[in-house]
Amino acid sequence: MLSDEEIDIAKSRTNYNLESPHHEHGDCIRIAYEWLDAQKRTKNKTSRGYALKHLIEAWAGRYVSQSDVSVAAELHPSIHGKYPFLNISARLTEPSISRLEEMKEAFKHSNYREDHDPTDYKTHE
Repeated sequence: MLSDEEIDIAKSRTNYNLESPHHEHGDCIRIAYEWLDAQKRTKNKTSRGYALKHLIEAWAGRYVSQSDVSVAAELHPSIHGKYPFLNISARLTEPSISRLEEMKEAFKHSNYREDHDPTDYKTHE
């Protein structure tokens, strides 16, 4: 699991596409990291942006900011690009819920989980 120190260092080096980044909790970055980690990588970043943050929120049942996803992408050793143009396959993988077991903030906003739709994903862990 990512440490608070690793997250703080990544926040300082992330090139945000927003003027003022927003982070509510370190677990939001950890959640985004786990979601990104489950995805298949491509050689090049996508030229079509996806609303990844909304998919991540629905999967984890918790608000996640665009800034959180940007930091998670910065932290991940094999994810490249700038949100939302990352090197992940358009054939999305639904991550296993077991990835969220140690995150106290997961499922904190149950209304987000209501939007989760497994058919948004081509494969499942």
